[in-house]
Amino acid sequence: MSRSADTHCPYCALQCAMTLTPATATDASTAPVTVSGRDFPTNRGGLCKKGWTSAELLRAPSRLGAPLVRGADGVLHETSWEEALDHVAASLRGIRSSHGADAVGVFGGGGLTNEKAYLLGKFARLALGTSRIDYNGRYCMSSAAAAGNRAFGVDRGLPFPLDDLDGADTILLLGTNVAETMPPFIGHLAGAQAAGGLVVVDPRRTATARLTDDGKGLHLQPMPGTDLALLLGLIHIVIAERLVDLDYVAARTVGYEAIRRSVASWWPERVQSTTGVPALTLRRLARRLASGGNVVILTGRGVEQHVDGTDTATAAINLALLLGLPGRAGSGYGTLTGQGNGQGGREHGQKCDQLPGYRKITDPEARAHVARVWGVAPSAIPGPGVPAVELLQSLGEPGGVRALLVHGSNLVVSSPNVAMVRARIAALDLLVVCDFFLSETAALADVVLPITQWAEEEGTMTSLEGRVIRRRRAITPPGGVRDELWILAELARRLDCTATFDTDPELVFEELRLASEGGIADYSGIDYAMLDRGEAAFWPYPRGSTGTPRLFADRFAHPDGLARLVPVSVRASAHPAPLPGELTLVTGRLLEHYQSGAQTRRVPELAEAQPEARAAMNPSTAERLGVADGELVELSNARGTVRCRTRLTTDIRPDAVFLPFHYGDEQAANLLTSDAVDPVSAMPEFKTNLVRLARLIEIEVPA
Repeated sequence: MSRSADTHCPYCALQCAMTLTPATATDASTAPVTVSGRDFPTNRGGLCKKGWTSAELLRAPSRLGAPLVRGADGVLHETSWEEALDHVAASLRGIRSSHGADAVGVFGGGGLTNEKAYLLGKFARLALGTSRIDYNGRYCMSSAAAAGNRAFGVDRGLPFPLDDLDGADTILLLGTNVAETMPPFIGHLAGAQAAGGLVVVDPRRTATARLTDDGKGLHLQPMPGTDLALLLGLIHIVIAERLVDLDYVAARTVGYEAIRRSVASWWPERVQSTTGVPALTLRRLARRLASGGNVVILTGRGVEQHVDGTDTATAAINLALLLGLPGRAGSGYGTLTGQGNGQGGREHGQKCDQLPGYRKITDPEARAHVARVWGVAPSAIPGPGVPAVELLQSLGEPGGVRALLVHGSNLVVSSPNVAMVRARIAALDLLVVCDFFLSETAALADVVLPITQWAEEEGTMTSLEGRVIRRRRAITPPGGVRDELWILAELARRLDCTATFDTDPELVFEELRLASEGGIADYSGIDYAMLDRGEAAFWPYPRGSTGTPRLFADRFAHPDGLARLVPVSVRASAHPAPLPGELTLVTGRLLEHYQSGAQTRRVPELAEAQPEARAAMNPSTAERLGVADGELVELSNARGTVRCRTRLTTDIRPDAVFLPFHYGDEQAANLLTSDAVDPVSAMPEFKTNLVRLARLIEIEVPA
């Protein structure tokens, strides 16, 4: 089966539209389809390097073509699907019998289609009977989601279509480098640039920060880990200078007096001493945000991937509410979802505390509704599990998870405190990984199951706007790989589960519609036919409605319709000050790579452009440490050590060092990151960890 297909990019949540056309003739060195950009509101025909080269992975030489099972010799050997699945099912039955259902864990991913995420949650709870399921979105969107839920009563990353940004006079970007992470996005910033109102907050002078040059805006470069203090200072100024939209606050929010008291001590000069951002700049920014034009505040992982990430995102929401932005035409607050289906992936049941439709698993009515759709008693659905870091810490421990099934995640690159994760995985009785390639995690598995890629499957995704879109098949998958819906159905059958596990994506989506109906993320009014007609579908989309492109126009999602202003405060323990000789490690992405790099490091053009991790540091720091550009160095702390070469640049502060997180083995940045978590969202501390840097002496070996 080969046909031209209108689909979307397999990478980030911008979900750029593209058309795939089967190549007329292919060999091992060419892609089976050609990629062309397609006009769509988010990307307007544009693609980034990753999108243009995405088809190369479909027939990559390193792609897995048959199931692998680790033999008695410790080596992975090819086997049949029948034998691999029988082995997995028998092992799972034995582990459940000996240790209980919660001895089996499931780890999902924010790149799975809505159908896969939904069926994975159902499989975990009914076929395995386990509560131990969570996913890598815990590392991405959890703090923003927690902040949105408690302030607005709902978590949709962008509560308005992305092209609303085109009319904004001022856009405040907090902790996001969209110019490199989702390049077509920057077209939506042109209006703010023309008005001189693009404001970027980032401790690095990134490609996004440079978009403010030549009078197009303002770049604030605070000390790493001080974003919360900066936001509290802006709120202080807005209140002190009487810039609050008092009519909006009185009519649409609760909690103003508590907020006013909570920021009283964050006067601009104190914020300057804490963040390094001049008080005059803070006042200038606060006045710009309150100018009365179209203003949008957007947060990203740079301010959220912290142990105080929920509070920082909450402070950004508080600022937006005090200015009267959410729900106002042309203005608002949003957060930029990262992974391809980071929005839909957190709505339909692969989170430890959640059922489809963004329902709480502890809610009796929610349990009863989903149980009816699944044809089981509510008591058959396990209770809440534990979030990702706690789940991984339990691997192989007494009373913990003994078998782990991994879908759409590369744990030993993307998880915090990687050395701990590697050790815990080694203690498992069974590790099963579904993947396209032998990723760093798959290489440790007892069973590896090769799966279809994006251009070989049907399904739906939900973009960063809350827009449900179609993924369409362009080519037939290789004979030795299988779709994850089929894998879950086959395992469920072998485990004697009597619940229905359809393998047709459209049938799974029809069940998802029913399961989500009446929930916060209601998809009941959406079907494949309308998506195939090109209709815009923004959730909530109850049956009989026309969907909701823009939330909060009249009310928020709390029962009383009011938003919550939630006081937050700076905790000194969240970001300890560096000791003499220490630098603050900042982690992030590169233009050429995506997530753990398991895919993009296998694309020759991308790998050649960025073949290895480089520690970016300020020349003044390098001079002080006696390090030259390109020299081999060692970054270390109590958790681990990374060895890589330097890249000297004035784009980073002298008190920090930057590492990209796309690399594995001894260049995995997460060897250095902490698995301490935010008390609300369980987000780990990815962005600001303290390290020491030392020059390594290279010994030349004679030829």
